[in-house]
Order: sequence, then C-alpha cells, then structure tokens
Amino acid sequence: MSEKRLKVCTIGGGTGNFVVLRGLKQFPIDISAIVSMADDGGSTGILRDELGVLPAGDVRQCMVALSDSSFLMRNLMNYRFENGGLSGHSFGNLFLSALEKVTGSFERAVEEVGRILNIQGKVIPVTTQQVRLRMVLKNRKLLEGEKQIYLSKEIDKGYQSIYLEPYPKANPHAISEIMEADAVVIGPGGLHTSLIANLLVDGVADALLETRAKKIFVVNLMNRKGQTTGYQVSDYVAEMSKYLGRDAFDHIIVNRQLPPKELIEVYREEGELVCNDMEDPRVELADLLGAPEVTCPSDLLRRNLIRHDSNALAEKLMEILEVKKGEKDSLCYASST
Repeated sequence: MSEKRLKVCTIGGGTGNFVVLRGLKQFPIDISAIVSMADDGGSTGILRDELGVLPAGDVRQCMVALSDSSFLMRNLMNYRFENGGLSGHSFGNLFLSALEKVTGSFERAVEEVGRILNIQGKVIPVTTQQVRLRMVLKNRKLLEGEKQIYLSKEIDKGYQSIYLEPYPKANPHAISEIMEADAVVIGPGGLHTSLIANLLVDGVADALLETRAKKIFVVNLMNRKGQTTGYQVSDYVAEMSKYLGRDAFDHIIVNRQLPPKELIEVYREEGELVCNDMEDPRVELADLLGAPEVTCPSDLLRRNLIRHDSNALAEKLMEILEVKKGEKDSLCYASST
C-alpha cells in the first residue's frame, strides 16, 4: 500500500468554483480549477469588448480562493472601483488583462498572478480561444452572450440549442488535469452559463467520460426563476447528462438544509430551493448552507444571496473521497497502486 496526494479537479465558473476551492485548499490534496471562458458580463465583458482580452473575472475569483497571500492582497484583487471611469471594474480583472497584453498570453498572465498570490493549486482556462455563448429559444429568439442568458426569464419555456461560437478546442492542460485527476467536482454554478458552457468545449465531455476519476456533481441550492423554474435534482442531472453524453456521475451532492424563512422571502423574486426527488444511492445529502453574502452595490451583475458553505461542502467532498484534514504537505490518501 502506497500513499499519494489526491488530485482533485474542479470545473465551473467563478462564484461556484470559488466556494469549492476555498474549502478544498484546507485539505492535503493537489487542486486544479478548470474555468469557463464564456463570461461576458460586468467588468469582464467591458474589458473583453474594449481590449480584446480573454475573460478574467472567473479566473480571478478562483485565484483568490486558492491564494495563501495576505488578506490585503486578496482584498486588492477583489477590489471593485465605485466611481469614476473605472466604476464597476475589479482591480484583479484590470491586472490580469494588462498582464495578458504585456506577455501576449492569458495563460502566462495567470501564472504570473498565481505566483504573486501564492496560489495553492492550478487555475486553468478551459479554452484559450475567444468564444461567446449563444442560446436559441424555442420562439427563435437568439440570446447573445452569457450575460443575456444569465438574465433571461424565458429559458424555462424551452430552448432549441446552446452553443459556443466559434466552436473552441479545449486547452490541452485542462484535458490533462481531467485525465490525471482522482476526482472531478462539477458545480455548483449557473446551469447553462457556468456548467454546460464548459461541456460545450470540444474535448471536455469526452475526457470526462474517459477519465477514471470519480465524478462528483454538486447540485445548486436554488433554482433561477425563468431558467430552471421547478427543477428538481433529477432535472439537473438529466440536463447535464445531455451535454456530457450520458449520466456518468458517481456521486451527487445535494443540500438538505433550509435557509431562514425571511431569506427565502427576500430571494423569492430570484427563485426557489432545489428539492431532491431521486432515490438513488449516489445522492449524498448534507447541510450545506453558508451565511448570506453581502453583494457589492457597484457590481455590474446581481449576485446570489444564498450560497454553499465552503467548509461544509469541502468536508462532504473529502468524506466521499476518504481524505482527512491535516498538514498541507502530509500524505493522506491511500492508493493500492
């Protein structure tokens, strides 16, 4: 019996990945975060359009989550200007975009910022091509870009197709991480904009089907009104499986905790809690609610109020993978190889 560090790969967007990574970095594992490149809202969207750079926002959030630098540095990367010509822009987005211009490579920019922030893991864009997410509704209306899809209230009436334009090849580094992982954690995050957007990249779904890694799906806490209205756990699994190619999940993590009644009332305009309707041994129920997030008034997109608790979610993941919390350089994962 030999011991090795468990390799855990996460797939998602910025906010969902942030929650997972912030908890996972406390455990003695090797972490890689594969991040969607479809973001075109808020500060990120403006920088994409004006500078022609790759979207930095989701990558920045993942890097801050994995950072072991000072509290001041992490706050600096997340600092959002509140007035003037830079109003709504995150310093970290500007920094990554400037570094991409200086180095000529978004991946190189991510590596440099990773060193500055002393990140404990890897952050990898799912593709290095410029792409836009598109969705055609059943009424033939075209939603152009992640922001329009995120804000739409018509998706639950049906859509014909969702795709990336142009059709991108996966970043080879992302495929390598999936194939070499012991576990791949998908979600939480916007179903269409953060999760399916990654599966639409050429090579990602195939790699997920081929890898020997355990595949763990973290179901969202809340439905989004007009998009996933009335969705239950089986609906999320079915929708993901459609773009994955088949239902390949080994574990499905579902929250069973109710938020305070007053918070549900505040959130009623946005959506409702996701309920579990699956009697399946793969379903892992746990109390996963975190404290409500305070949204920044200068943020250009409204953020969800109800979030997963990073520590509770990470502990559930590590329970599934039989990893115990310990020193970061310890070897806690037993392998029979």
